[in-house]
Amino acid sequence: MNAAADLARGVVTRISGPTVTATGLTGVQMYEVVQVGELGLVGEVVRLIADRATIQVYEDTTMLKPGAPVRPTGAPLSVWLGPGLLGNIYDGIQRPLPGIQAHSGAWIQRGEKTAALDTARRWTFEPRVRSGESVIAGQAIGQVAETPLVKHRIMVPPGASGTVRSIVAGGDYTLRDRVAVLETPAGPRDLTLLQTWPVRTPRPIRERRRIVEPLITGQRIIDTFFPIGKGGAAAIPGGFGTGKTITQHQLAKWSDAEIIVFIGCGERGNEMTEVLREFPELKDPRSGRPLMERTILIANTSNMPVAAREVSIYTGITLAEYYRDMGLNVAVFADSTSRWAEALRELAARLEEMPAEEGFPATLPTRLAQFYERGGAVTTLAGERGSVSIVGAVSPPGGDFSEPVTQHTRRFIRCFWALDTELANARHYPSIHWLHSYSEYVEDVAAWWEKQSPDWGELRTEALTLLQREERLQQIVKLVGSDVLPDTQRLILFIAEIMKDGFLAQSAFDENDMYCTPERQITLLRMILTLYRRGRDLIQTGVPLARLRELACVPQVMRAKSAIGNNEPDKLAELEKRVSEELDALAKEFSKKGQAP
Repeated sequence: MNAAADLARGVVTRISGPTVTATGLTGVQMYEVVQVGELGLVGEVVRLIADRATIQVYEDTTMLKPGAPVRPTGAPLSVWLGPGLLGNIYDGIQRPLPGIQAHSGAWIQRGEKTAALDTARRWTFEPRVRSGESVIAGQAIGQVAETPLVKHRIMVPPGASGTVRSIVAGGDYTLRDRVAVLETPAGPRDLTLLQTWPVRTPRPIRERRRIVEPLITGQRIIDTFFPIGKGGAAAIPGGFGTGKTITQHQLAKWSDAEIIVFIGCGERGNEMTEVLREFPELKDPRSGRPLMERTILIANTSNMPVAAREVSIYTGITLAEYYRDMGLNVAVFADSTSRWAEALRELAARLEEMPAEEGFPATLPTRLAQFYERGGAVTTLAGERGSVSIVGAVSPPGGDFSEPVTQHTRRFIRCFWALDTELANARHYPSIHWLHSYSEYVEDVAAWWEKQSPDWGELRTEALTLLQREERLQQIVKLVGSDVLPDTQRLILFIAEIMKDGFLAQSAFDENDMYCTPERQITLLRMILTLYRRGRDLIQTGVPLARLRELACVPQVMRAKSAIGNNEPDKLAELEKRVSEELDALAKEFSKKGQAP
């Protein structure tokens, strides 16, 4: 603590839940971190009037009394950045939960002080520059094998550049050991394996790039119909029980991002417990290594201090930006932004701010924008490509998408995966409704998909059109039944059912179906649409729909998603060939008869 901060020590005059008012804090700044009470509870200055400050405390203020001391720290709320982040589990202000458990047991004690990273652990440092070389901000001066999956680059901090005066040889060092000395215009600067960065300040970049590559999730309805680009932003809105958390779990498990940051902000403890238990046991589908070796978990459940929930998403996005600056693709999953917005509402009420729609603060759109705009595909300060993709779950009360959080979120995202209660009740998962969802990244990623399959755009458009036509026909069926429809329209209903069961629905518990490669997605969709195209032509020549339904290949197509794995392309090609052969045989049979029996 510096001398200025020591002189500015204040006292608590008013307490309202996590909001504390203190006087005597001359010289403190907005968003400066202070320590409140004898236990040194972590707080942040959110309002200043002369020497009176309003403080947002990130811990339980029970038993705190007026007259308690308040000590400024002279720094904003910041996170530690360095080797050891991956595989760790933090609370909203980057306190490591495993470390707290080892020190204090199952419950976080008030005033708990545990270092975010292990400062005693030694890491094997490999230098990548030599003495006398010029380096710029963001450039890697060395690397550390953080996990078997990730080489952690030790970078020159933003705002620093110059000539390497000295750098250590390869060896084992702790986070605080000096590994290099940088000669800068302001004088020599020591570089260590550890950096800090204020969570509310976006890390600088050189430029934003156009999104051109999809984030492959292995979920067919997302990748094929409503893709998200690497560096994109998406929302998953849905009512209670529609599968928001499960869908995010699937995306976190199987997406091809190199780093995963999962933020549980305000969700129920049992849901977060499931994440904490599952992720350490999961294997990465591409490397076979444990998934936690490329994952950071931030747990701030609904029973934890509400103020820490507000800052938890800034903690998560800052960690994501740090790995992005290494030239990696990072995916951030926030579950859920509605609970985060509720924390904003509660804090705004305690600050006596004027409420807006449904009691949310008038700054809600701005705060949402500050979060989602920190994503994107970028050129880093060192000139490398990196990205941060953001997927936020939204929990509108009663599934009402017209409520403020959902509506404001739609302004800042380009991908909308609307979960449907009726689909969830019918056990159709993921319950993303194909008519209420959309993606504005389709044109951006079309070139990538067309390299995999030139007919991707055509197949996607035809499938969505078919589903739209089926929805309109269902309105007629509800009134008069399907028997009055001609076979051409009944074929649409038949193929749409195959598409729903054999393509759109995907089981998270089926070893073959939980993840689907882009190649298998296209082949499955092409087979279903081949049945439709050829069946339509056959019906127009007089073949009854009943004969199409009796084809032996139809149930095989519906079961292909679980019967044929990703590593069995030959079996899939054989089934595709069988579909064509059976349709050819049916056409030949009726051409000989000259007419349908």
